Amino acid sequence: MKKYLLLLVIIIILSCCSDTSVPVTEKPRTIITTDGEVDDMDSFIRMLLYSNEFDIEGLVYSSSMWHYAGDGKGTLFTSEMPMTARMYGQKTDLRWPGTTWMETLIDKYTLVYPNLIKHDKQYPSPDYLKSIIRIGNIEFEGEMAKDTEGSDFTKSILMDDKSEPVYLQMWGGTNTVARALKSIEDKYRGSSDWDKIYKKVSEKTILYIILDQDATYKKYIAPNWPDIRVIYNSSQFGSLAYWWYRVVPPELSRYLNGKWFSENILFNHGPLLEAYFSWGDGRQVAGDPEHTHGNPDEAARQGREKYDFLSEGDSPAYLYLLNLGLRNMEDPSYGGQGGRFVKSFTDKNCWADGQNVADFNPYTGKDEPAYPQVRWIETLQNDFAVRADWCVKEYSEVNHAPDVSLKNPADIEVKPGEIIKLKGTAVDHDGDKLTYLWWQYKEAGTYNESVTIENAGKKTASVFIPDNVESGKTIHLILEVTDDGIPNLTRYQRVIITVM
Repeated sequence: MKKYLLLLVIIIILSCCSDTSVPVTEKPRTIITTDGEVDDMDSFIRMLLYSNEFDIEGLVYSSSMWHYAGDGKGTLFTSEMPMTARMYGQKTDLRWPGTTWMETLIDKYTLVYPNLIKHDKQYPSPDYLKSIIRIGNIEFEGEMAKDTEGSDFTKSILMDDKSEPVYLQMWGGTNTVARALKSIEDKYRGSSDWDKIYKKVSEKTILYIILDQDATYKKYIAPNWPDIRVIYNSSQFGSLAYWWYRVVPPELSRYLNGKWFSENILFNHGPLLEAYFSWGDGRQVAGDPEHTHGNPDEAARQGREKYDFLSEGDSPAYLYLLNLGLRNMEDPSYGGQGGRFVKSFTDKNCWADGQNVADFNPYTGKDEPAYPQVRWIETLQNDFAVRADWCVKEYSEVNHAPDVSLKNPADIEVKPGEIIKLKGTAVDHDGDKLTYLWWQYKEAGTYNESVTIENAGKKTASVFIPDNVESGKTIHLILEVTDDGIPNLTRYQRVIITVM
């Protein structure tokens, strides 16, 4: 997720998720850990506009191979990660942005919160968000030797009596979460309660890791908590990271250029969006001398226009949690706005992306490993723009998404040669005109050939199941409904057909 990862020539797939389906709740529980990279800050700003969609239970400062605070004693540290060891050598601290930037951004959220709740009363209060901020293990990359407020807070949530899954978002290193798990292990391993505690914590913990940013997952979590489920995003996040222009086709990059951001996000949308970092904006994060992207000369050297999208490499971790009707939280292989992942060949509890997870890119005519994320750029950016409008405009002045539902089961068993009728419907609370489209998400199913969809542009469609489909194969069909508001908004329903 950091800019130097462009130098990587090998994507390492961790042996890291589970055979059982994940219970899907209306508002998934989540904890966000962050090292404060400038792209974390931009991800955090967008996340605040989506904070009505999930239950945020913790906001934790942590460290990474790119950012750590040091211990204040002048102790020298060398990274365990080969790339940053070569780059930085021994350091007492590294590019540390401090432990107040989340509070500062929440203060700006406070100023738009009264308007946001006109659009959805489920937005969390600023006071609540501040109450769940904790400082985790920040002294050095991978430091997990001692308990911290952040690790203790994380531990308390993993140990509570709620059974719903807790999604732990790793925007930086995994060390604070590793310390929480180590503290649980230290207390209970060897006791009569250990098997019960191990099972409870393993069943409710799901890690969404944006690349390895320290060694604690590989060295501690994987060997000691092998039943914890992991979603490992090693490459798809790149379509929202510093090098997005290398993977997003020109037909979609217009949603990431300076003109679009100037008109839809940065200006006339209140103080929270004014804090959003972009290329050539003249700003720099305090404490990070390598955040030079705001320098207009540097932007020009990198071929970027003023106010071009900079980076939100961590946003897929919470975009994955959005309940848009795509059902991706049931199974990471289904795909959604947080990416598409397949089961690791070496570990039953890990889902990963990489070169073996590719969707067909219609703009290039090729299967590409970034396209499972790239394919959603237009719809997710339009949604971002609408939520920016929510910060400053009345309910009647802006767009809101349609509610989409099915008139047939979401899971259907069929025989080869059958014709299946599908019917969906939608309600738009703004009274906008709606457009319907049924399409096959071929890569998400196990039958990868095309099926014929008749009346694909209508509420009711028919699907012919080919005679040659083998028993057990699945076909994923998406109902996509888009309104004609400005910007337009899209919601979905997914039908999974299993051939018997």
